[in-house]
Order: sequence, then C-alpha cells, then structure tokens
Amino acid sequence: MEAEVDKLELMFQKADSDLDCILYRLEYEIKNNHPDSAGELLPLTEEEKTAEKQLKSHVPDL
Repeated sequence: MEAEVDKLELMFQKADSDLDCILYRLEYEIKNNHPDSAGELLPLTEEEKTAEKQLKSHVPDL
C-alpha cells in the first residue's frame, strides 16, 4: 500500500512540475512574441462580470 501512495505522490509532483514548466513557457512566449500586449488585459465579458459578482457574493474578502 505504501508503494502505491509513493507512486501517486511522485505522479502529482511530476504533474506540478509539468504545469510550472508550461506556465514558464507560456509567459516567455507571450513576452517575446507579443511584447506590446504582454501587460494589457482585455475587458471582461458579460459572462465574466456575472461570474465575478457571483464569486464576490460567496467570498466577501475579494
């Protein structure tokens, strides 16, 4: 049983590492291929605004 738990733990560590690598590569690509838009955010859509309101009503600290 302990061997299976260790194997799962290693799988999660690898997945976490893979996600960090993907994030780094995306940020690098955005900065190098789209330098003029790297710091700009697009305005929220109506659906995103609704989701934001719903989230704020459930989490008052936002």
